[in-house]
Amino acid sequence: MIRKITCHDIPECVNVICASFLTVADEMGFTRENAPRFTAFATTAERLAYQLEHEHRPMYAYQEADRIVGYYSLALQKDHECELNNLCVLPAYRHRHIGEKLLDDACEKAQALGCIKLNIGIVEENTLLRHWYETMGFRHIGTQKFDFFPFTCGYMEKNL
Repeated sequence: MIRKITCHDIPECVNVICASFLTVADEMGFTRENAPRFTAFATTAERLAYQLEHEHRPMYAYQEADRIVGYYSLALQKDHECELNNLCVLPAYRHRHIGEKLLDDACEKAQALGCIKLNIGIVEENTLLRHWYETMGFRHIGTQKFDFFPFTCGYMEKNL
């Protein structure tokens, strides 16, 4: 079941985000030292609470039984666009189509907010993830290299 999160869910969501993105960090050789701003290392309860309470970002969790196993948030942008942030599923729950359900839900929620386009940033070198998003209707629109990341940021978009 996908549901909107509350401030009480934030600590569990932080754990889900960090554990999920840590698998990417491990696969790609990212560490707290060489990529301190990578999601697995930079997500905190304070940051998520600020995004929920002050930025009013819509945040959703995939819950199975009494446990949150997946997460995403949306950030409204200009020109009726929306950015998808931190779509993730705990490693033990992957390959059960939870990511697809979360992405479909994100598209529906973004459309309900009046958005006509959904944007996402990924680790460009993560070719499996890029391919997955392409199969879900996203198209690659560019890259950017930042000094504070040991990887290239890839950008994708999907018309809603």
